[in-house]
Amino acid sequence: MSIENREIKIKNRGMTMEVKDIMAEPLLIDKSGTLSHALDIMDKKGARRLLVKHDDKVFGVLTMRNLTKELGTRKKGSMPASSLRVSTATSDNYTKVLPDTKVTDAITLLANNGGIIIVMENDEVLGWVTPTEILKNSEFDGFAGEIMQKDPIVASSAERVSHVRRLMLDNNIGRVPIMEGGKLVGIVTEKDIAKAMRSFRDLVDANKQESRIKNLIVEDIIKMSVKTVYTNTPTKDAVKIMLEENFGGIPVVNLEDKMVGLITRRSVIRGMAQ
Repeated sequence: MSIENREIKIKNRGMTMEVKDIMAEPLLIDKSGTLSHALDIMDKKGARRLLVKHDDKVFGVLTMRNLTKELGTRKKGSMPASSLRVSTATSDNYTKVLPDTKVTDAITLLANNGGIIIVMENDEVLGWVTPTEILKNSEFDGFAGEIMQKDPIVASSAERVSHVRRLMLDNNIGRVPIMEGGKLVGIVTEKDIAKAMRSFRDLVDANKQESRIKNLIVEDIIKMSVKTVYTNTPTKDAVKIMLEENFGGIPVVNLEDKMVGLITRRSVIRGMAQ
């Protein structure tokens, strides 16, 4: 049975649930804050984004991908992350909605526009809706293999971190599985790269940073322990793992343990929108 014929339900209230019923309180930072402080907040809270405000107004959203991009750019020279401002890395990839917007409409917005949803009324931020809030409040049929991203971009442990960073930014992805000899040996996320870039800026002498970064390879930052799911793993179980372990995505393997795809929070959202 295809994903189009399966039913994905919003818990309890079906099609009538509104974003005010599932929204969460955003993590906040002022646009004058530093990227180093922002990364510390994300790391401590296990978050992927912060709502950037200034003078009590929404300025934008800071994501882990923004940090990966900004901390690795040469345009900022060798400045430490504690000297780089949040305002330089903030994006406007969000959609404002009213609190009575249907969750089904929010799913469509997330699938089509990316980013997140900010729930506002009378210029006041009431909350936000990210893929996490959608997944926490939904029920799923089907299997991981039906909504996974097929043939994901991969890298080897000998490749430069700067190359993997560029793959992530160019392809708008948050993680790259690491393969050796056709086998999955680890994974690198945008958070791993952002933290590595910050360490270089903060700890390595300015005149040595460029050469040292060029020599940094995936093996130096790889996560060797990788949790996987099978193509026939129920979607609900894959989602449960992502939420409980705070994973943005999980490699999908077939019955021969060969990686064939990647299931992410966003791929589930896209499957729901269908």
